[in-house]
Amino acid sequence: MHTALRPRPVSGSLDELLADADERVPFLTSDSKSGSAFERVRIDGEWHILKHIHVDSDWTMRFNGDVGCHPAQVWAAGLMDTIPERIDHGVIGVVAGIGRNGWGAAILMRDLADGLVPEGDERLDLDRHLGYLDDLAALSARMWGWTDDVGLVPLASRWCWFSAASLAIEESRGWRDPVPRIAMDGWRNFAVRAPREVVTLIEALRRDQDPLVAAVRSTPLTFLHGDWKLGNVGTAGDGRTILIDWTYPGEGPACFDLAWYLAINQARLPQSKEDGIAAFRTSIEGHGIETEGWYERQVGLCLLGALVIFGWEKALGDEAELHWWCDRAIEGARFLGAPAM
Repeated sequence: MHTALRPRPVSGSLDELLADADERVPFLTSDSKSGSAFERVRIDGEWHILKHIHVDSDWTMRFNGDVGCHPAQVWAAGLMDTIPERIDHGVIGVVAGIGRNGWGAAILMRDLADGLVPEGDERLDLDRHLGYLDDLAALSARMWGWTDDVGLVPLASRWCWFSAASLAIEESRGWRDPVPRIAMDGWRNFAVRAPREVVTLIEALRRDQDPLVAAVRSTPLTFLHGDWKLGNVGTAGDGRTILIDWTYPGEGPACFDLAWYLAINQARLPQSKEDGIAAFRTSIEGHGIETEGWYERQVGLCLLGALVIFGWEKALGDEAELHWWCDRAIEGARFLGAPAM
């Protein structure tokens, strides 16, 4: 049973949100590739981060059709505080309803940059990696059975990232952001480098995710953060886990966040993906969730789904990594359709 939520107030204007600020400085963050603008804001002698978000400037929001501004919604609903004893989201205030059609927001955060996982290619410490998996499991377990009545990322949209339709929109805009253009090139590589049966499978699901969505609905769902990349994760000075950038939250399978973590952070994982999957199962069981009867099915479907999202990225990398995911996709495809009785 998921925890009760405590809604948070939303400021009525940017002036209200920044009433105590005495300096504002625009800056770029190298890890953010979404197109959103950032400022450093000094309040009471301490620096904070202000993130401006709107579907017009953020291609990831366009991919999700986000005109409700999910980061503002998840704050207002109290979902960022679902496990406050071990996760530090850093947000201290939000203003919504700004920009064209009122579709944007500004998120004011404490500056947690010093605690985030540093950029680079160095592998994570094993204990820290396992701790992050346990945090992911704890969040999933705390919100087990949660149903989205907030209007966040729909389950039906969870695997439509980098679809042909989404990329066509970015192409029509002149490829203003580099990642979608790179993804288009990556999908061309995927069509050549991946085994033919995998290309056929993934292209079919890129066109129509309904079989994947229907199969996942037969497994338990929870609340997802949606983007467990290392650029969003770290360890605060008090030992809590930092988890920022709540841009893709919503109802979904816990193994979606697991598969995303394994796919997008693969170069820095200190153990095999198989060991990570086993560790996550141990963690989620440790938080009181029985996994018998659904875990293998959900993992298989979510690993398949990860290739639907990130097949382009895997096709731009080394052969072993691409074919690991291709093999998992074939295995996961057996779970499409009605669950076995």
